[in-house]
Amino acid sequence: MAEPLRHGHEPVRTCIGCRKQGSRSQLIRLVARNGGSTVVVDERRRMAGRGAWLHPSDTCLALAIKRRAFGRALAGATEIAAVERYIAAGMPPADAPVDAGKPSKPESGSEN
Repeated sequence: MAEPLRHGHEPVRTCIGCRKQGSRSQLIRLVARNGGSTVVVDERRRMAGRGAWLHPSDTCLALAIKRRAFGRALAGATEIAAVERYIAAGMPPADAPVDAGKPSKPESGSEN
């Protein structure tokens, strides 16, 4: 028997594209709006209603489209343009660590 996937204390969700499990912070939450036909990205993960989860990658998006997973996960939702734009823009998930880059001021003791 396979050992369950462990991610510490963070909830585990399943991607509707690749069907692999990941922590909540690794996936984006999708919800249906406008009478259930339009799929939108729930960036704050707080919108009311049933949600579906997807890795923010072109590969998982393509798999979800091929499998018709949006309509099954979100009761007939078909319009996914907002999700495609979000992933094409390369937006990180809301809980993803932000790469701060180089600090604007050197740290104390490292003046060069």
